[in-house]
Amino acid sequence: MGKLTMNFTKLQAIGNDFIVLDARNMERDWAKLAQDMCHRHFGIGADGLILVMASNAADLKMRILNPDGSEAEVCGNGLICLARYVIGKGIISGSRLTVETLAGNKTIQAFMPQGKVNRAKVNMGVPLFKAEDIPVVINREESRGGVDITPILDYPLNVAGKELALSFVSMGNPHAVNFLSQPLTKFPLSKVGPEVEKHPMFPERVNFEVATVLNRKQIKARVWERGAGETLACGSGACAIAVIARVKGYIDNEVDIMLPGGDLAIDWGGVGEVYLTGTVEEVFAGEWLK
Repeated sequence: MGKLTMNFTKLQAIGNDFIVLDARNMERDWAKLAQDMCHRHFGIGADGLILVMASNAADLKMRILNPDGSEAEVCGNGLICLARYVIGKGIISGSRLTVETLAGNKTIQAFMPQGKVNRAKVNMGVPLFKAEDIPVVINREESRGGVDITPILDYPLNVAGKELALSFVSMGNPHAVNFLSQPLTKFPLSKVGPEVEKHPMFPERVNFEVATVLNRKQIKARVWERGAGETLACGSGACAIAVIARVKGYIDNEVDIMLPGGDLAIDWGGVGEVYLTGTVEEVFAGEWLK
């Protein structure tokens, strides 16, 4: 199959940047294309490639591929960027849409104060706490919650010279959250992150978050994303942090997760769906020639 010229749009949600393609009538080696397009020196540069596809179960389907070519189940900031793209392109009319993902259908409410989407609220679904749902393979006798829906909190793991206390949750994709008392800037995420991501206890790898609670309304955080490395922001990661913080009693229902790229607002009352709200911006559009 010959190479086809493709039009793309680059969007970012508080520094979490994505290349978006209308792939409803395209066929490509998507994993290879994601590796090529997301490369920050030989390609466009992005934290992921988003494919807009047709769906029989929702308004549209989203596939999200990481820079290493692996496919993620869901991406919170990616959904916000997709909303801006499909509404701006006229693919979807109105300000509400449902999007099929590997983690189920997600509902998005877009906000358009001047006719363009600049912010969106995503229903990220119900968090899952069972070890097999995350998934994580641990010693059930030592764990808290290994055989029921009680969250597994502060599970000890020693990697890269660090003693971690990991709390696990699935937001449709797997997360391990570690709260710190030390300054986040001093944590060696580039060293510890890959070790946690690829640890044998996570059969599908894991997204790893380190966070510091500032008060009941604000948490500072950094994220090591599975398949992408450290990113300026992560929507599902922000949700995971908020959920674990709420379970631990650190915060109330609403919290701002303060990431290197900016803030994401999370709303979760302790049961039911988690809601993510963040801003979005179109950076540029172009033509992929390779």
